[in-house]
Amino acid sequence: MRHKTIQYNSYMALLCLCTSFISLQVLAGREPTHETKPLIVTSIKPLAIIAKSAVADAADVEYLLPGNQAPHDFSPPASALRKMAKADMVLWVGPEFETASRKAIQRVPRAKRIAAMTLVEAHGDSGDAGTQWPQHNHSATTDPHVWLSPDKANDIAAEVQLRLGLPITPIISREQIAELTRELAVAKDKTYLSHHDAYGHFAQAFGLAPGLSIRDASGEVQGVKSQYQLRNNIASANIRCVFFEPQYQDKDAAVIAGEFDLPLIELDLQGMSQPLQGNSYLEFISKLAAQFKACYQ
Repeated sequence: MRHKTIQYNSYMALLCLCTSFISLQVLAGREPTHETKPLIVTSIKPLAIIAKSAVADAADVEYLLPGNQAPHDFSPPASALRKMAKADMVLWVGPEFETASRKAIQRVPRAKRIAAMTLVEAHGDSGDAGTQWPQHNHSATTDPHVWLSPDKANDIAAEVQLRLGLPITPIISREQIAELTRELAVAKDKTYLSHHDAYGHFAQAFGLAPGLSIRDASGEVQGVKSQYQLRNNIASANIRCVFFEPQYQDKDAAVIAGEFDLPLIELDLQGMSQPLQGNSYLEFISKLAAQFKACYQ
């Protein structure tokens, strides 16, 4: 009888140990599977779109920035810090873009971090199609909205794939870029007014003229003198519409659209409506192209 009691007690101890291990995995946010996938955490959703397109089902991808906040002002809460701590890879634009979260992200070990701006600057001009258009407040090499360039998105995806030991595969092909360029040809000699100075990479990639912007590259309101000059420029330019972004209030855009009798069109710069799946980037950039085309129809 004593022998059976010892066996029973040993069995119960082993069962408790296994249960505790599974509970710890659940608390850590991982499924208790035999092979836990790598976790990629990105600062903003557009980088999550690129990462998910790069890895498909080979890794889990999450992002930190809520849809109603601007990347420049986002200060990570404790939940975001926990996500980054358990991540195998943290992908962000860089310290000049995520200014409020810079210190928190830079605490992540360097070997686990990828700064998209540093990466694309190291690659140089990766061959965006179209004319080398000037930017309003920054050059093509310092414009932080790099996810709007298909070629630069491919560069970022390739780095993610390389670090995970996956085949280097473009997330958008040259043929698909060429097709979108043909679709946007209707807008080649026309321009637009956007909420803030963010679309230089997109315009350069698809051979479009640069637009005007209500706010600067960080989304800050410009001074009275700049606003006066903007209205003079609108009057003399071939502006066809005013774009606003869903994460910002459209009040200032609506005021100018009303002044100049221009249509007001939503432009989803952050891809907030885009599901994360294997072909996310192609879908995202195609939707953005369709929203641009709506300005000229």
